Amino acid sequence: MSIEKLTDKELYRKYLDGDQKSFEELVLRYKNQIIFFISRYTKNTAVAEDISQDVFVYLLLNKEQYNFQYSFKTYIFMIAKCRAINYIKKEKKIVNINELDNLAICDKELEEVIYKKEKERKIKIAMNQLKPDYQVVIYLTTFEGMKYKEVAKIMNKNIGQIKSMLNRARKKLKKILEEEIYYEK
Repeated sequence: MSIEKLTDKELYRKYLDGDQKSFEELVLRYKNQIIFFISRYTKNTAVAEDISQDVFVYLLLNKEQYNFQYSFKTYIFMIAKCRAINYIKKEKKIVNINELDNLAICDKELEEVIYKKEKERKIKIAMNQLKPDYQVVIYLTTFEGMKYKEVAKIMNKNIGQIKSMLNRARKKLKKILEEEIYYEK
């Protein structure tokens, strides 16, 4: 079986057995996601890139600490969150999600692209008006596709709190977007 088809846990087991290519594959799988996630906290992509490197170095230095009971994705996002929060505390910066990644433009009609970009811009503006916890819970569930259990672990909350927070965040986001539509008319 090719290395690209292995699960994260299988890759990590191979890495623990000394296979460096398996670790490199994990880095390839998660590097961009981790940078984007951290940049939601730091508001600076260059800083997020540095912190993401720190996340992977942490994995290298503490490779025996991963508990295979949990998903690797949850584990690495927890490390990323801790590193980002440590940076913020150190720099005394305010957490705020500024932007969502621009989605890659595939050969689509110009009108569709313009409509999509405008919609993304409105969502970015609306997201910036949400509380940081709301921004993070929407990002992890919607854009990262994480399960409530994983998000709860990352955000240090229980599943009920995550469901409630996500529900309130979506309602608030919907209200903000509806108000914008009302004011545009």
